[in-house]
Amino acid sequence: MEFGLKKVGSYCALGEVDDLDLLKLLDKPKLNIERQKSFEERSLSELSINIRAVDSLENMHSPNGVRSAFDTPVSSTRNSFETHPMIGEAWDALRKSLVFFQGQPVGTIAAVDHASEEVLNYDQVFVRDFVPSALAFLMNGEPDIVKNFLLKTIFLQGWEKRIDRFKLGEGAMPASFKVLHDPVRKIDTVIADFGESAIGRVAPVDSGFWWIILLRAYTKSTGDLSLAETPECQKGMRLILSLCLSEGFDTFPTLLCADGCSMIDRRMGIYGYPIEIQALFFMALRCALIMLKHDAEGKEFIERIVRRLHALSFHMRSYFWLDFQQLNDIYRYKTEEYSHTAVNKFNVIPDSIPDWVFEFMPTRGGYFIGNVSPARMDFRWFALGNCVAILSSLATPEQSMAIMDLIEARWEELVGEMPLKITYPAIESHEWRIVTGCDPKNTRWSYHNGGSWPVLLWLLTAACIKTGRPQIARRAIELAESRLLKDGWPEYYDGKLGRYVGKQARKFQTWSIAGYLVAKMMLEDPSHLGMISLAEDKDMKPLIKRSTSWTC
Repeated sequence: MEFGLKKVGSYCALGEVDDLDLLKLLDKPKLNIERQKSFEERSLSELSINIRAVDSLENMHSPNGVRSAFDTPVSSTRNSFETHPMIGEAWDALRKSLVFFQGQPVGTIAAVDHASEEVLNYDQVFVRDFVPSALAFLMNGEPDIVKNFLLKTIFLQGWEKRIDRFKLGEGAMPASFKVLHDPVRKIDTVIADFGESAIGRVAPVDSGFWWIILLRAYTKSTGDLSLAETPECQKGMRLILSLCLSEGFDTFPTLLCADGCSMIDRRMGIYGYPIEIQALFFMALRCALIMLKHDAEGKEFIERIVRRLHALSFHMRSYFWLDFQQLNDIYRYKTEEYSHTAVNKFNVIPDSIPDWVFEFMPTRGGYFIGNVSPARMDFRWFALGNCVAILSSLATPEQSMAIMDLIEARWEELVGEMPLKITYPAIESHEWRIVTGCDPKNTRWSYHNGGSWPVLLWLLTAACIKTGRPQIARRAIELAESRLLKDGWPEYYDGKLGRYVGKQARKFQTWSIAGYLVAKMMLEDPSHLGMISLAEDKDMKPLIKRSTSWTC
């Protein structure tokens, strides 16, 4: 299916900007780019068991070879667009969401919806929600709020965390926090939520990963190495890593998770090994590898990270990847196979493949499926996990292009009238009752069950720029601009095409606002992509086609 989007055949890993002239793709005059080798381009083999002396983080640079720190004027970006009336409105709304602690901005609340009678926890600063806000401020040359946020959350990590007399792991990061102001005593107090107040009482697995990713984005954007090198941040990273790198009974390199532990924070059948968490896990490991000091404690974690990354990349690229050929292979699986020679390693029953997949899968294109567990494959499309897979280079160059091919080929299903479907397709009827527990908020094509989330626009845009397909992002942004401001920046949209404002969606949802701004600024200046994208590692084991070998 064609949508007037020009397909660009070239692919670029961020570390090789001279191979992809991003500015040329955006119809900009070509700049004279001085080629430098960043710390991140160093292969994993250089950071392996016998760790040699390495370049310091001082080699980190923006993709155009110029540091994007304070020598860059506070964004001319706001005024350099073909000024859309939404830009100014979005910045005003974003600034109204700022939260202050002792006079300093430390984050943005989830929503400023004065029309809503129920506040719930939308008046809190969420770690995952703040990421697009943080990127917007970094791109606009305002890094202080991001630094304050990173320090405040790492302080909260040190709290003792108990839920119903059960103690959480020391490295667990909060889902959110709230600042209480006492005007009489002139005291500010912070209250953190580690899952003990959340609906469903599930601790967020993704908070720690987003924190590491944001710390690297701050360092990349400002060139300020001192924050990442502080004892507090170094210890914070090690604590997060100690939780997710611990050895146990699991035979997979992926991370075992509960339902509701990520952006999809209600019961939606993502328990096990959800793609969103695995992609974020992979990206956080790579970011930590860049920022950990090579002291005695750091080296131990670096060695563990390197081993895990190799195993995780092979596992995900092999077993989570689905395209036309692989679908056909699964369709022909034999079951009850034993031994190392088994092709159907997880004993997946071919009859469990849902009918919709056969029609949904184009001849060209593919994606990382939602989950792989013993005797179970979740074939649903999840937008965040697939976009992060591209940005982190968990996806190979070929897989990254195939994901973009899929989005183009299935535009109506995945984008429709409002970017972007969080998951596809929706589950309904008897399956909905079993999987969601009859959740009235997650009815079909609503909220996490096939709803459309404008915040995902920034992730889609970043993935489009990295793969050399900015035309796709432009079309998606145009769709958002036709509705978002007029509808009051909703949290999500309902319906198969995303035509209706979500039945329980908050208005003036902060990450909907920030996601739009980040998408616009990245298209205007593609060098911003460097904050949130990682180059392909050439020494990572290549994908081994299952048709030739599944034994390793």
